Amino acid sequence: NSQLTLLLVGNPDAITPLLAKADFEQRSRLQIIPAQSVIASDARPSQAIRASRGSSMRVALELVKEGRAQACVSAGNTGALMGLAKLLLKPLEGIERPALVTVLPHQQKGKTVVLDLGANVDCDSTMLVQFAIMGSVLAEEVVEIPNPRVALLNIGEEEVKGLDSIRDASAVLKTIPSI
Repeated sequence: NSQLTLLLVGNPDAITPLLAKADFEQRSRLQIIPAQSVIASDARPSQAIRASRGSSMRVALELVKEGRAQACVSAGNTGALMGLAKLLLKPLEGIERPALVTVLPHQQKGKTVVLDLGANVDCDSTMLVQFAIMGSVLAEEVVEIPNPRVALLNIGEEEVKGLDSIRDASAVLKTIPSI
């Protein structure tokens, strides 16, 4: 997309040499935003959040918060990213936790939207329902899948199998007409 501008957040001295292979038109759509530090990949999320001032991850999320960026893509510490996103961007009312999402090609046609992706060690039924609703809205409004089918990943098809949280979420989802 020729209208797209990418903000690259980090150490300019480390980023600039990597852009040497980009052509002029590509470089003209890239802007380097300096950051003082990086959150280590092995840092505990709570420690990372406390020490995040000036980090590339926090600066990138602050750009989203300020409206200077519309999204943040990170290959960094996932726990820190989720914690900082919740702290800085604030979830929508009624949403307890953010969820990682990916869009995968579907084996037969179209695409499949998958949420949570293991980012949360433990989810109660309320969070699973929230993820299902977020995924359904994203699939319909962004990925343009009309009337998306929502499913919970469980250890089997039988309704009696799996964790209580998954069975409870399944029961709640059956009562939501829009899903």
